[in-house]
Amino acid sequence: MLQFWALTSKGVEELLADEVRQYGGEVLKVTMGVVRFNADLRTAYQLCLWSRLATRVLRLIQSEPVTADSDLYQVAQKIDWLQHMALRNTLAVECVGKHPKIDNTQFGAIRLKDAIVDQFREETGNRPDVDRLNPDVRFQVRLDKTHFHFLQDFSGPSLHQRGYRAGQGDAPLKEHLAAALIKRSGWTPEQSFFDPFCGSGTLVIEAALIALNRAPGLTREKFAFESWPGHRDVVWQQLRTEAKAAAKPVAKQVQFWGSDVDERSLTKARHNAQQAGMSAMVQFSQADATALSAAVSAEPGVIVTNPPYGERLGDLPSLIPLYSKFSLALKQHYQGWRLAIITSNSDLLRALRLSKSKSYKFTNGPLDCDFTLFDLTEKQVAVSSDAPALFFSESSSFGNRLAKNLKQLQKWAKKEGLSCYRLYDADIPEYNVAVDWYDGEVVVHEYAAPGTVDEQVSQKRLFDVVNQVPQVLGISSDNMILKVREKQKGTSQYQALNKAGQYKEVTEYGAKFLVNLRDYLDTGLFLDHRITRRMIQQQAKGKTVLNLFAYTGSASVHAAIGGAASVTTVDMSNTYLDWAKRNFAINGLTGKQYQFEQADCLQWLSRCRNQFELIFVDPPTFSNSKRMQDSWDVQRDHVKLLNLLTPRLTPGGKVIFSNNKRRFKIDSQALSDAGWQVKDISAATLPEDFKRNVHIHVCFELTR
Repeated sequence: MLQFWALTSKGVEELLADEVRQYGGEVLKVTMGVVRFNADLRTAYQLCLWSRLATRVLRLIQSEPVTADSDLYQVAQKIDWLQHMALRNTLAVECVGKHPKIDNTQFGAIRLKDAIVDQFREETGNRPDVDRLNPDVRFQVRLDKTHFHFLQDFSGPSLHQRGYRAGQGDAPLKEHLAAALIKRSGWTPEQSFFDPFCGSGTLVIEAALIALNRAPGLTREKFAFESWPGHRDVVWQQLRTEAKAAAKPVAKQVQFWGSDVDERSLTKARHNAQQAGMSAMVQFSQADATALSAAVSAEPGVIVTNPPYGERLGDLPSLIPLYSKFSLALKQHYQGWRLAIITSNSDLLRALRLSKSKSYKFTNGPLDCDFTLFDLTEKQVAVSSDAPALFFSESSSFGNRLAKNLKQLQKWAKKEGLSCYRLYDADIPEYNVAVDWYDGEVVVHEYAAPGTVDEQVSQKRLFDVVNQVPQVLGISSDNMILKVREKQKGTSQYQALNKAGQYKEVTEYGAKFLVNLRDYLDTGLFLDHRITRRMIQQQAKGKTVLNLFAYTGSASVHAAIGGAASVTTVDMSNTYLDWAKRNFAINGLTGKQYQFEQADCLQWLSRCRNQFELIFVDPPTFSNSKRMQDSWDVQRDHVKLLNLLTPRLTPGGKVIFSNNKRRFKIDSQALSDAGWQVKDISAATLPEDFKRNVHIHVCFELTR
């Protein structure tokens, strides 16, 4: 009897242990991702040939007890490596785990490799060659708190690679995980099988291979054990012959169905099915899972599927209606079937409005996932078959408040000439979001939840928000953008999310602006500074104006519209300066009197020699951009900044200073000592749509 370690994904271990027992192995221990077992050579060969759930099989060579002072090289030298490979064999080594004397796994692998080749050199006068990509023999050392475990790669490249999948979709399941899901779903080969989000067809093809009793390893060109000195080829060839004989013939009628909206993925699925020899039994068709018109089979079966579940929170607005409409289609046409669905966001399952029967935990790549079973019984279907397209919320308090705010603010905004404004700003503490209207589209910012709020509770409330916003505001879910704003620690406040490059024109007080609702955490227009910008417009006529930390230049545009003699716009970001220039262009503002400077504002002030009659400065709360010499903190550095403005301000000139730091305290004494008169105008610059949040910003007028 030899000892082996079978590797797999998290969540598959118990299924793999059952598979090991099925083929005669004696399971010794099951840990995360590993099943240790005793087996004779025949059983080990069978598992390599037949396992649908293992990714790799390793043969244990030796386990050596270790202490914190143990040296991997010296421990490895105790093993007779000449028993496990020949001099002519090429070699590769791996290291997994941690040990106090091993800084990283690459160093551990080098120590093991040195121990092996040095032993060969001492015994034979020569050393084996290293081939990292395609070695004859691969060894691995696994480190834990008490042992160094030395293992030989018995199976070779990952067993999930069956050989049929030449193409894959955007979010593919590996074949061994697909087989595990099929096993957990409770499906049997006598039942119909359907995947309505089939992508490149892995689930459907794996089910067909199971039904035909096809050994996954039969198509593999070579296993690692075939280069091992202890290999018994007679036994191995006999097992291959038996596996070929055990395979059932391909049926002529279709028993497995897959559908997807993406024809490109379906092309890959059909090719993969052909490669697997399953084309006659598998049917792939283009269809929308939210609009299924009829069951694929008259006999109820099992639906096993891997629908989109989004890695970003911003995907929720489109995913919630997808799940809800998919559920309605199932209830209409698939009564009596079982639904088995994997998702990394279990809260999306609430949109199905079904009672689950079982749930299992798996990992799909880096994502922790839930695999949940639902039985579409007559009772389940009857309870909610007439439900609306979006699932009901647990509370209507948020929706009621949003509707009330909409009624109050719509008329005001129209009268003021505003096409964008804030509708809701954490009015109800339990629903900690901001909702901003941008002329038919809505941005929902979820603030980081307080530490006292349970994460799952916070997530459910967010689902209430995403569900109710389109209904209350009368927009489609596609016109709602969801963003999360974490507290910034050690990073710039402006972070790119993706690069959709979609810009939208909005208006305020006669000025036009381009906003980008999808690419950044901020849209390009700070709505709470609207009154301050109008104030600048009203005071700018005939004056020289400087806008520092200008962002997309919205205050500069207002100054220009107000008739400023000149406007100088300074920001460190070329992206935002280009945006500012575009904002000038759509307002028809051109001329040499409008200057744009790309620079660190503090450095620019130190070398500037011009003076200005009106200066607007709205710095970030914090920044440590690589282009700045030092980090910036508005509380710590505001006095230094304002004093740098002294020589840049004309006699009788004015500075308008604002920022969005909560609990900001202006250092009036230090500024007074430097000759500044300070007037707090925060309340006067608070727009109607922000009066529910009096601490949204601070604003001051400074003169000398």
